[in-house]
Amino acid sequence: MQMSTSHCTINAAIAAFFLMTTASGQAAERLAPYKDELFSTQNVLETSDGGSLDIIEYDEMRDINARDQIPEKRAQQKYVSLGIRKQQSDETLQLGDQKLDVTRVGPSSGAAFTVIFIHGRNGDRRLGANDYSFGGNFNRLKNLVAGNGGVYYSPSVKSFDTAGVAAIAGLIRYVSEQSSGKPVILACASMGSQVCWGVSRDVDSVKRLKGMVFLSGVTDPDFAKSPSFKAKLPLWFAHGSRDPVYAATNQQALFEKLLKANYPAHFTLYQTGNHGTPIRMIDWRRTLNWILGS
Repeated sequence: MQMSTSHCTINAAIAAFFLMTTASGQAAERLAPYKDELFSTQNVLETSDGGSLDIIEYDEMRDINARDQIPEKRAQQKYVSLGIRKQQSDETLQLGDQKLDVTRVGPSSGAAFTVIFIHGRNGDRRLGANDYSFGGNFNRLKNLVAGNGGVYYSPSVKSFDTAGVAAIAGLIRYVSEQSSGKPVILACASMGSQVCWGVSRDVDSVKRLKGMVFLSGVTDPDFAKSPSFKAKLPLWFAHGSRDPVYAATNQQALFEKLLKANYPAHFTLYQTGNHGTPIRMIDWRRTLNWILGS
């Protein structure tokens, strides 16, 4: 789906409004509120490490049963705005010698910033584009990104090995070129976090990235040897305390090592949360604003 000239002009105007310059001359990108009363009013149980770590209350009866019309399958209508589908398109991109299926939401070029979401095992591009699953949080993400002049990509990753990493490195290069080097944020969930860690070792990708988000992910014990570590690429971790797939304690231990190294990192722990809790509960506006402002 091609964007009209007038639509691109509107997006550019929105982007110019939110990409403000501070007195120090650094870009301080900020996303406008979107359904904050539904997604951002979370009960913070504890904060520490100067605000870099927070523990947020999670209650299944409230955050799933009272939020979904059909628990874990369909969010109540008030959490979802489907007008964003007018800016959504399924595409197959030719990236070097690889083809990559993606769902794109927002302009194909000239975006103010880009967010890429990587699914976990048995997923594909449909997961990150599903408006009703995970309490409508992907719908909010799409509206936040495209509504602020950015573009959102949800690709299908065929494998989480070097081939999958190469495919996403190619996508990062592509979107960076399409947006003239504007910020690119990579978010990886569950097993997809292996792609994020792989990308962190790719020098070209690191130069193009603004930050990464890990949702219920694995840990890379060799991260300190990577180009991302040297570049101090901002990282945001989100994990459920009762995750039976990947223990939160492993990711938190890495986070604490990063803090001691004066590395820009944030850790959000959802108390009693399970493996899928961070995808449902993460406050995308807060997270993206933190990365864009770092």
